[in-house]
Amino acid sequence: MRAYSRRDFMMGALKGGALAATAGLLPGALRAFGEGEGDAGNRPNVLFIAIDDLRPQINCYGHKMMISPNIDRLAGSGVKFSRTYCQYPVCGASRASLLSGARPTADRFKSYKTRADADMPSAISLPQWFKDHGYHTISNGKIFHHADDHAAKAWSEKPWFTQGDWAGPGYVTEENKRICKETGRYVAKPYEAGDYPDNANKDGKLAEKTIADLRRMKEAGKPFFLATGFWKPHLPFTAPQKYWDLYDHDAIDLADNPFRPKGCPDRAMHNWGELRNYYGVPKEGPVSEEMNRTLVHGYYACVSYVDAQIGLVLDELDRLGLADNTVVVLWGDHGWNLGEHGLWAKHCNFDTSLHSPMIVRAPGSKAGVDCAALTEFVDIYPTLCDLCGLPAPDHLEGSSFAPLLRDPQQVWKPAVFSKWGKGYSMRTDRYLYTEWVTDEGVETRMLYDHRVDPAENVNIAEDPANVELVKKLHEMVQAGYKHARPGMPAPAGV
Repeated sequence: MRAYSRRDFMMGALKGGALAATAGLLPGALRAFGEGEGDAGNRPNVLFIAIDDLRPQINCYGHKMMISPNIDRLAGSGVKFSRTYCQYPVCGASRASLLSGARPTADRFKSYKTRADADMPSAISLPQWFKDHGYHTISNGKIFHHADDHAAKAWSEKPWFTQGDWAGPGYVTEENKRICKETGRYVAKPYEAGDYPDNANKDGKLAEKTIADLRRMKEAGKPFFLATGFWKPHLPFTAPQKYWDLYDHDAIDLADNPFRPKGCPDRAMHNWGELRNYYGVPKEGPVSEEMNRTLVHGYYACVSYVDAQIGLVLDELDRLGLADNTVVVLWGDHGWNLGEHGLWAKHCNFDTSLHSPMIVRAPGSKAGVDCAALTEFVDIYPTLCDLCGLPAPDHLEGSSFAPLLRDPQQVWKPAVFSKWGKGYSMRTDRYLYTEWVTDEGVETRMLYDHRVDPAENVNIAEDPANVELVKKLHEMVQAGYKHARPGMPAPAGV
């Protein structure tokens, strides 16, 4: 197989049909498109694209080494949100919170095994709300962590997976299959490259299924909510060789802060057991420099691989003439550590785990603009209701950011909130603040000033000069999200 060059890939991805871009605002495009439960009328479709473990490691987010032309062109036709935060940095809880429109608490949405229908059975999920209002709803790939979560109520068709449970690595090469057989375990090496077609991996099959569904929905002529959940770049980093060949292995940019932050509490760190579960990864201590480079290389290759699959889907949306009347929302379910602070995977309260990409294109939205407003995943549910002319259920705890699609520069939320275990994090315009709470009160804290320390290398929570600042931030965390809604003023200095 001929090695693909960066230019080949960029040109190949871009020569497909251009996505419809609305440069100006269409005043009526964001109004209600129809009335009445069970009657979708002329409301827009929704293409809901979830990407597992995708941090903002994308060219359009400033990582210029990345080859991600299809996500980039989606950003060029919509609004790229540069400061979106997940509610919980692990897939099950993050997805349950987003799809329920409610925030994690001490009693719900608190692990990768979370089931939304068990933790909050009273909540009407996002896809069920659309189904109840006349949409044909489809789940392809990994949407809820468990395929049968809310399955009967939420989806018009049985959720579609490949190769059984989502966690099955789906190795293609004989080497990794042999390791699995010899060790009696379902995981082998944490990476794989091979001379095989895109649809040998699950995400290639997923793109084909989604394209087939778009064609069916075009024929049916009924508004649809089509959710497509890509698995990569989740471990193991398996992708066809051509995507690995897009990157010079020796030039891969490694984390420049592979050390514990100064003053960082023990609570903030973890032993990255998710990666250590794989063959060849040491059970303690750092990985070798070569494994470090290969892991980052593999993550980059998987991002480019999934970007290519998304490009196929978006091209078909355009070819079918559906792009102008379809809301597209693309999001990664949480961040991921690539060696920063000596950490891998998610599972922590650092910005690298909490910060996620989100791109939205809707009829009438601005095109090719960045929005730096603080947004969070619980905002997606009410936003889609707004964009599609649906009322919002009473249990939602986020705020619609539909106004930001019309005016991305307006003043918005003073803070957004995330949680991991007993650590409660809050991102303000300037700071990321975390406090770990026990029955006796606050046990320890982290505070990072993103204006001067965006990499979060020095914890300033215990600096005597910051006593008043920490007090303000603590009070904001205690007050919670209801006191940090759009338009509310932030306390001075935060």
